[in-house]
Amino acid sequence: MADVANLFVLERYHSISDYLKEHGRATVEELASILYVSPATIRRDLAAMQKLGMIKRTHGGAIHVEASEEVSIFMRMESDGEEKEQTAALALNHIPEFNSIFIDNSSTALALAERMDFTYKTVITNGLQLAQKLSGRKNIELFLLGGSLHSSSGSTNGGFALSQLHSFRFDLMLSGAAAIDKNGAYEKSLSTQEIKKAAFAHSEKRMLLVGESKFSLKSTFRVAELDEYDIICTNAKSELIKEYKDAGFRIFNK
Repeated sequence: MADVANLFVLERYHSISDYLKEHGRATVEELASILYVSPATIRRDLAAMQKLGMIKRTHGGAIHVEASEEVSIFMRMESDGEEKEQTAALALNHIPEFNSIFIDNSSTALALAERMDFTYKTVITNGLQLAQKLSGRKNIELFLLGGSLHSSSGSTNGGFALSQLHSFRFDLMLSGAAAIDKNGAYEKSLSTQEIKKAAFAHSEKRMLLVGESKFSLKSTFRVAELDEYDIICTNAKSELIKEYKDAGFRIFNK
């Protein structure tokens, strides 16, 4: 029952976020009426969403904040958990040989990294959760990029992080995406796009991890065209990715 309750909470968060993006602001009473819940429930939701960096509270309601486009990594880890686990599990079968690797702060890349053996490998990341999880492993050379700390997305970025990336060359890059279509992989914020584009430019091979839901989403900042990725892994159904395979993209779902 707890999992079901958490799902309903996440659905409300998404609905509130979408409404604020469209209208800019809303009152507690307005959101309660739209979502068919009590004002007390909405107040709790808004308090939690503000802590996650998704919205900004106002007297009697909330407003949309541009920075909230980067949804909290904790929420991303909860949302579509099965999708991420499926994508990570199948991606294990397609990882090329590497000695050095950049892994972004995406929750799907985190799910995959938890399954990988990094013994005597060099790992560079801007993901706080990933760095914490790998820090206890033996015989691994681990680097966390410095820079501006974004607690909501669990990442570092900005000019300082970008300058450090130019000091590396990677055999492999593992990254997720906020959205995907036949024209490329996209992110919701410019700062995330900049980090990924820099890592992309310094990587010999690039692997993209996207769950099925990302094919129906839209985002603004394109990281790269799909044919620039060496491997794309997804849990999406074969009929959904058929047009991508027909277009010549190296996309795998099994």
